This record gives sequence, C-alpha cells and structure tokens, in this order.
Amino acid sequence: MSIPNTYNATAVEEKWYDYWMENNYFHSTPNHKIPYTIVIPPPNVTGVLHMGHMLNNTIQDVLIRRARLRGYNACWVPGTDHASIATEAKVVAKLKAEGINKEDLTRDEFLTHAWEWTEKHGGIILDQLKKLGASCDWERTKFTMDADLSQAVRKVFVDLYKKGEIYRGYRMVNWDPEAKTTLSDEEVIFEEKQGNFYHINYQIKGTNEVITIATTRPETLLGDTAICIHPDDERYAHLKGKNAIVPIANREIPIIEDVYVDREFGTGCLKITPAHDQNDKVLGEKHGLEVIDILNDDATLNENGLHYRGKDRFVVRKEIAKELEEMGVLVKVEQHLHKVGTSERTKAVIEPKISAQWFLRMEDIVKPALDAVLKEEDIKLYPKRYNNTYRHWLENIRDWNISRQLWWGHQIPAFFYGEGVEDFVVATSIEEALPLAKEKTGNSSLTVADLKQDEDALDTWFSSWLWPISVFDGINHPENEEINYYYPTNDLVTGPDIIFFWVARMVFAGYEFKQEKPFSNVYFTGIVRDKQRRKMSKSLGNSPDPIALMQQYGADGVRVGLLLSAAAGNDLMFDEDLCAQGRNFTNKIWNSFKLIKGWEVSQTEKQPEASKIAIDWYKAKFQKTLAEIDANFEVYRLSDSLMSLYKLVWDDFSSWLLEMVKPAFGTPMDTETYKEIIGLLEDNLKLLHPFMPHLTEEIWQLITDRSPQEALIIASYPEVVPYQEEIIAQFEIASEVISGIRTIRKEKNISFKETIDLAILNHEQTAKDFDKVIAKMGNVADLSYVDNAVDGALSFRVKSNEYFVPISGAIDVEAELVKLKEELKYTEGFLTSVQKKLANERFVNNAPEQVIAGERKKEADALAKIETLKASLNSLS
Repeated sequence: MSIPNTYNATAVEEKWYDYWMENNYFHSTPNHKIPYTIVIPPPNVTGVLHMGHMLNNTIQDVLIRRARLRGYNACWVPGTDHASIATEAKVVAKLKAEGINKEDLTRDEFLTHAWEWTEKHGGIILDQLKKLGASCDWERTKFTMDADLSQAVRKVFVDLYKKGEIYRGYRMVNWDPEAKTTLSDEEVIFEEKQGNFYHINYQIKGTNEVITIATTRPETLLGDTAICIHPDDERYAHLKGKNAIVPIANREIPIIEDVYVDREFGTGCLKITPAHDQNDKVLGEKHGLEVIDILNDDATLNENGLHYRGKDRFVVRKEIAKELEEMGVLVKVEQHLHKVGTSERTKAVIEPKISAQWFLRMEDIVKPALDAVLKEEDIKLYPKRYNNTYRHWLENIRDWNISRQLWWGHQIPAFFYGEGVEDFVVATSIEEALPLAKEKTGNSSLTVADLKQDEDALDTWFSSWLWPISVFDGINHPENEEINYYYPTNDLVTGPDIIFFWVARMVFAGYEFKQEKPFSNVYFTGIVRDKQRRKMSKSLGNSPDPIALMQQYGADGVRVGLLLSAAAGNDLMFDEDLCAQGRNFTNKIWNSFKLIKGWEVSQTEKQPEASKIAIDWYKAKFQKTLAEIDANFEVYRLSDSLMSLYKLVWDDFSSWLLEMVKPAFGTPMDTETYKEIIGLLEDNLKLLHPFMPHLTEEIWQLITDRSPQEALIIASYPEVVPYQEEIIAQFEIASEVISGIRTIRKEKNISFKETIDLAILNHEQTAKDFDKVIAKMGNVADLSYVDNAVDGALSFRVKSNEYFVPISGAIDVEAELVKLKEELKYTEGFLTSVQKKLANERFVNNAPEQVIAGERKKEADALAKIETLKASLNSLS
C-alpha cells in the first residue's frame, strides 16, 4: 500500500468522518456495558461555531472517544437551545428589514416566521461541529422546542405550581427595553460607567425654602411620590410632615422619614420613585406611597412624562437637565462613577420596572444542590476553586423570575378566565385547564373559548435546566429504559460564566425531579482570549473563523493547538501559532509513519541488541507516560495529558526510538523489531486518537487492511501494567552520553560517518545495558571502561561519570579549562537553586512526595557532577 508523501487533512477528515457515520460508531443504545454519558451544552439554534465552542466541544470529544476506547458504552447527546431573546431579536430584525413590524402580526404569524428562521439556520452549528470531528450520537439530536421537551417543560411548570413553588405576583423586575422583556438577576451584567450626579432643588410648599436631592436619573423625578429624610438628621428635622413640590410636574409630595436613608451620602435625603427603583418600591410599600410609572416598554416616556412623552429616556435626561437649569433649580452637576445594570444579551441599560411576573421559589430548592457540591461532594467541580463561586450564588439567591415577554419560547401554561390577578388556572393544555376553571369559578357553562393562555413565554433556562433528564424523556416517562440507564450522566463540560444560569439549575432540577444528581463532574473550561487578553468577540474583530482555521491547519491540528494551552479553568490566550504547532505535530507523526513503512524487512535478519534494549526502554516509558496521562485525566488536566503524550510521541518515539532501531543504510530490518515497532505505533495511535481522531484512524487503516469491527475508534485502550523504572533512568544517562558525543563531533567538526572511540570512567557504576545503543547512535567503534582519566582526549561528564573521546592532534588545554570552569559555575548555580527549594519548609511540606524525591535526585546528581568537574580541573591544571 503506497503512502502519500504529504498528509492531506481535508480529504482524510472527510473520508473518516463519513466512514464513522456510515458504520454508526457514534450511536449508543442501552446494553450490558457501563454507560459513559455526556450531554452537550446546547448552543443557540441560530448560532455559528466560535472559538469557545471549539475548545468546549474538543474537550467533550476527547472524553467521549477515550471512554469509547476504554470499553464504555459512550453516549454524547447533541442538541440546540431555542434561545428566546437572541432568536426573537434576529427574527424581529429580519422582519423589520422586510418592512414588517412584529406588532402588526399575530402570535401564530410571528411563530411561523420564527420556525422558518430556525429551520434555515438551526443546523449550521451542528454541521460545523462535525467538521471538528465531534463524535456525537446524531440520531439523538434534540432541540429545546421539540414536542417531547416542550411537554416536559409544561409538566414541570404544573408540578411546581401545584407544590406552591411557582407563583405569580407584582414585583420590581429587570426590564430590557430593547428586547422588551423582563430578565432574571443573573442576566444583568453590572458595569462601572461614568455618569452624572444632578443636584436639584425641590421647593417646600408654602415657604421659600428648598430641599436639595441628588440623583443620577433626573428624568425619574416625573415619577417621584415622596422625599425621604433620616429621622435623626437634625438638618431636616424642621421639615417633618411638610410637603415638597416636584419641579416640572408641579405635584405635591410628602416628606417622610426612614432609617434607610444614608445621611452621609449625597445630600442626605432621597427622592422616592417606587415605580423605578427596587429600594424605593420597598419604601413606597412601607409608607403607602402612590406608584407612578413614567416609562413605556421601549424606555420612552409615557403620558406621565408630560411634554416629554414619546421621547427616549436618555434624550429626556439631557433635555430635563436643561429645563431644570433654565428654571434655576439645578444646583450643580458632578461626575459620578457608578455601576449600571446592562442586559447580558442585548447590552441595553436595564430599567427597574414593576410588573406582574411568574417566579419560582428558591429557598428550598437550593438546599440539596448546596449539599451535593459542598457537603457530600457527590458532584465535583474542576477546578475546585469554583466551589466558592457556586456557594456565593446559591447562598445569596433570590426567587427566579421565569416569565419573559416574548413569543418565541415555551408559552406559559396558565389560562385566564377573567381580568383579575388570580383569575387563572394552570394546566398542561387548554383542554385540561377547562374543568379546573369550571371548578374554581363554579361556572359549568365555561368553554374553551372563554379561556385565554398567558401571552408570556418561559425563560430559556427553564427548559435547559431539564436537559440531562429531558433528552432521555425522563420527565414524561420517568421510568423508561434510557433514563434509568444513562442518568445520571458522567461529565459536564462548560464555561464558568454559566455556573449559575445552567449548571446550578440543572442540579436543582436533578434533585427535584429525579432525586438524584444530574452529573458527577463539572469541568469548567477557560475563556478563549486573544494575545492582548481580550475576550474574543465579533465587535472587536479578534475572533478567527474556526472553519477557516481547520481548512488551513486541519481539524486535528486545531484541536491539538487549543488543548496544549487550555489548562483546566484557566483562560486560553489564543495564538494562531498554536494551530501551526498542532499541524507540525500532525506532520511529525505522518513522517514517522512513512519512515517505518519505508523500511525493508528481512525474515533472516537477527534482532540487534541495540534494538532490543531500545524497545524495552520505550515500553517502560510508554507505561510511565500512560500512568501520567490517566492520572491527569482523573483530575481533568487534559492539557497536561496531551503534553505528556506530545513529548512521548515527538521525542521518545520519533526522535529516539526510531533512530535507535533504524537499520543502517542499505540494510534490511529484522522482522521482530519491525513487528514490535508497529505494535508500539498502534499503542501510540490509541492514546492519540481522542485528541487527533482523523490522522490516527488514517494511519491505523494504512498499517494493514482492517474490517469495520477493527476500526481504531472502537479499538481497546492500552492498560497500565508494571514497568521498569530502572531502564528509564538508564536511558536518561545514555541519552546524555549520546548528546555529549554529538556535541564533541560538532565542536571539533568530526563527521558522523567517521568512527570514534569512547572510554568511560564509570564512577556511577552505570549499567552497561545501553552500550550498544550508545555505540550505534554515536558511531563509536570501540567503547571501553577505564580506571583513570585518558590523556590527550576530550571529555564530558554525565553525573559523576567522565567520558573520553581520543582525537588526533593536541588538545587546547586552556580552552578545556575555560569550558570546565563554565560548566562548574553553571552546575554550582543549579545546585544552589535546588538546595534553596529544599530548604523552603512550605515547599517541602506541601509538594507531592514524588516532586520532593525528584528535587533530591537533582541535588545528588549535581553534587556528583561537581566532584567530577573539580577532579577534571585538577588533572588539567
């Protein structure tokens, strides 16, 4: 079988992905095996692949492919989220471009457009994930608006309502005037912004006296219904019980007292606008104040805005400040740095707004979720530092506002039969609602036509919090075979920015509806940033096109580039050079394979001793690395696992082993060595496959003809077996000796074709197992052991051993002395740094035992080498 000279990533990736799909390797059904299950964090249905998706899904694919190789029944469920706010905004924008306003459509007409948009764009990101090599069970692809998932959402809503956990009430909520919907607290991002502090005089009724208040939002004075002072503030004591006049509105408002007021902040008195501030609302309810709402849903002023009606709030802010100044009541304007709430989705500045909304009580539902992570540790977060974030969110949680003023999404299953706040019933369908409404009203003549479903939709997260359960139909059919087999899932891979939005809420749902955790481990990836540490975004133009990257570097190259620098939980400073490094690794593996397949093999050739010891060494090194890889996988240090594998394949296999066993030019290789090398190559491919699936399958299939049952994707992962630590240590010395010989050849311009002799002063009593390897790799004609230094020879040291290479001609003693002194100075400096570390009690007490042992070995080696160097200096002096 001919091997192409260059590796064609595009052709190979398409070929093997099609092959995997055709043979149904990704599909899972319940069987006798132990399941390993991952559910994908569902990307927005209208989204396209970005670098964060690339990192997250590469990690998931590595985990699922490794589990498949290790004999688990691997199931990775893909899907997309309907993303209410984002999708509705895109559909509204599309319609607007076509000259259609949402307000002119019925709900059904709008949803027809939304479904058309979803069907057109919904599969794009999943198709892009296939190009990455994602081995999802595509037959299980779910969408949060699928009929069965929608039914699950309705059932859960009804269940929680019946338990008294869901309620409807007028509350101060976060209003997004761009999306025209309420948001939960977690969807509001607070940003420090430079604003103004406006000091405004309010006249005291019936006097010439004024009281000055300070506000960042002067437009809201049109909704003022009181001024509040502290009861112990002597400055304002004489104003108790009096009224003030609101500028522009010319409305009388009472001056009230409350200890809530901070006497030291601003002017020490507050304007109270209950409709537009959470704290003002609390004070308003306490003191029985009127509530005057001045804003429309789009943040323009309504009829209470007087002559500013119809104008945007920020336009009014400027104009009202000017009017107040012209009236002579604007005392001063100061610059003021303060935190402003913005919408996580639209970036619009949030307005506090009183509105009738649906809420889910959080007080009881969080308790098992807190215990699961922080007490019992049934769920482990990686890195563990996110336990603190998790604790903070859950211990400071407020009731979840679950209703949204949107049409795209799961319509709230509440049905109104009247205009009153309580004139509704909750049911999974209007048909189920009718008998409930008849019973509640006592009106048996009610018909379906008398009922009207709540116009609002549920928060998107109210469907995705059920994801690990609903994708296996565990809400509608709680005891079905699949939910019992696949749930709880194993690992969740996601970003820390949705630790509360999604992760914690899935934990809530797991214990509420299955009385069990939804997953065992949560691995938080870092955020992909550019070299300037900026988060990648379209607006900054600093996010590369993932598809273009894969076309240039190959999917495997991009996967390796991302993972080599993606330490658990730490942000990734993305650099395209990382992808180039991944591509170079791909080429290194390909070229090594070509070298092996290019060797002529002879049945009669005897296996050289050098090849035998080299293979024994690599088997030990492979096992040691495999143990490291497995240990790092246990704690989700995938970057460290890949780096260990990278060094094993690049350095130990390609650069050392293949050179040690390579036959001399024109000489065939023995069958035994070739067979062993192929076996070791196959073991390497098994370890590499989760990280580089396409390249490894290509080489695996080129090694020999394989049936579909013998494909690499379903091969058996290597098992860790005992290995010789001693042979690894022996090779470390041998490799240093070979490097020393090569250095002398380079410095003295001795051609590698020219043989040399090597004499060894073996103070270390080093084993002679690798002598044949040293002789071969150094082209040494005669390797001998001596009791004394060899005069007239160049020398180098490894530990306390000294190695002599006799050369023709006189040795420059002065030059040798300079070299030895430099080497001694360097080694003494190295020893000092090691001893400082070992003298540090904190390091010794906290570092792992093997790390301490490694440092002590460095110390011993350095001491031995210093002794040898000093002896060499004495002999030349």
